[in-house]
Amino acid sequence: MSKKLLFSIIVVLLITNVATMLFWKNDQTETPVVDDEKIDTKKPVATIDGEKVSYGDWMKSLQDNYGKKELKNIIDHQVVEKLADDHNITISDKVIERDIALLTTMQGLTSKEDLQKLEESWRSDILYRYQLEALLAEGNQISEQEVQTYYTKYHEQYQFDKSLQFSHILVSTMDTAEKVYAELEDGASFSLLAKEYSIDEDTREGGGYLGFNSVNTEFLPSNYFDIAAELEEYSYSEPFVTSNGIAILYLHKSLPDITFNYEELKPFIRNELALKSSNQKLVAEPLWEKLDINWLYGE
Repeated sequence: MSKKLLFSIIVVLLITNVATMLFWKNDQTETPVVDDEKIDTKKPVATIDGEKVSYGDWMKSLQDNYGKKELKNIIDHQVVEKLADDHNITISDKVIERDIALLTTMQGLTSKEDLQKLEESWRSDILYRYQLEALLAEGNQISEQEVQTYYTKYHEQYQFDKSLQFSHILVSTMDTAEKVYAELEDGASFSLLAKEYSIDEDTREGGGYLGFNSVNTEFLPSNYFDIAAELEEYSYSEPFVTSNGIAILYLHKSLPDITFNYEELKPFIRNELALKSSNQKLVAEPLWEKLDINWLYGE
């Protein structure tokens, strides 16, 4: 894997880790969000043995610890969005979908609803990253030959192979499999049934979870992919015979092939090479001088 591609993936993961943490933080029902309209700024926001914590103290602490970083983040995103619009910089949906697919394969079991929320956050951050890269790369001359050479050497690393996220319950006999299937039809948990019945010691304690698998994998029976072709996402199969026993397969997520030709990848490779040649970090601050920006922490 090229160092630049690895760096790009790391950046995606860093951005995504922050987004994911914010998502889970905001999704915790145990900690309700206080409506600003219900906060009386003249009253303490907390008391400890009669010692008051004022609204002003709270706001100052938030500003001192998070204010500058968060405000800079807001400005960075708005600067990139405005300049990208001014320069007519667009990012193909196909590239964004490839990165979303890559990030999806790095998730564990995630509900359909939660994954949709994550994808929305990822999409925004991925668009920002590619637009930022394009803006920073402007003016750096990279020859067609350099781009072609890089593409020839590394183009396979930009492709995404079809990948399916599976769980399974593997049992010894069809009678047992039909019993398990009947319980599934009655609404029983697939994961709990896997822990109770499955003879696959490697996956049983994890509820039968097999993770994401490429169609080229040698670790699963080939007919798993034939069975999966008939399934909708977040659904399970009827019992079927495999080389290891009788299986019931659960398809969580199916991600399609995403492939690129030279013309599709050329602008992105050129931007990567431009940033590498200029030793440019992927930060938005150098772009601030292109706009009239005044902010609380200085010019």
